[in-house]
Amino acid sequence: MAASPSLALALALIVLGGSNQAPEPKREQAAANAGLPRFEGASSPLDPATRERIKGSSWHPGCPVGLDDLRFLRLTYWGFDRQAHWGRLVVHKSVAGPVLEAMRALYRHRFPIRRMRLVDAYGADDHRSMDADNTSAFNCRFIAGQPGVWSQHAYGKAIDVNPIENPYVTGSGFVSPPAGSPFADRSRGAAGMIHRGDPTVRGFAAIGWGWGGRWSWPKDYQHFSANGH
Repeated sequence: MAASPSLALALALIVLGGSNQAPEPKREQAAANAGLPRFEGASSPLDPATRERIKGSSWHPGCPVGLDDLRFLRLTYWGFDRQAHWGRLVVHKSVAGPVLEAMRALYRHRFPIRRMRLVDAYGADDHRSMDADNTSAFNCRFIAGQPGVWSQHAYGKAIDVNPIENPYVTGSGFVSPPAGSPFADRSRGAAGMIHRGDPTVRGFAAIGWGWGGRWSWPKDYQHFSANGH
């Protein structure tokens, strides 16, 4: 899967779904001219197969958004193996374009992402997805520990990036996922970690999204959202 994705496939998504594709910055064009795979990303309404896949999994009746409110993003991301890979996200239609812009910024700075699959690949189980170090967005669920309170993920307006390298940490020292314990020490500089003011934080800040690493406590270093919560 470590191959430069074809522009034809991205264009096909646009034709099929009334998609929007983020404009390409000059810096990225220069990288393409130098032989590096450039960012590609497209947004489209959920196709029938994706609708069926997420029904009863990441989406169910009673969710605060309908299926028509969601968009399927197919985009390239930079892997830990220093190769370009195709990834998939589902987000709210109102943030599809901005999210593509933020992910373009991460790609341009070669920020490594472990994997990017729909949370449905893990039965819409947030813990299983985090344990796999999976970067994901939409998931119709409540905030952990707050039954009845919808997470921003339930609106398709939040993304968790590299959960192991960027875990959820409480003031008492609880870390989730467990494999993220070594990364609770944010003085580390390991690949895939997110730090205050770095290109990843700036990329999401540029579209108006807040970072959970700025919270007082708990800290949610993997979490970016449209409203900062």
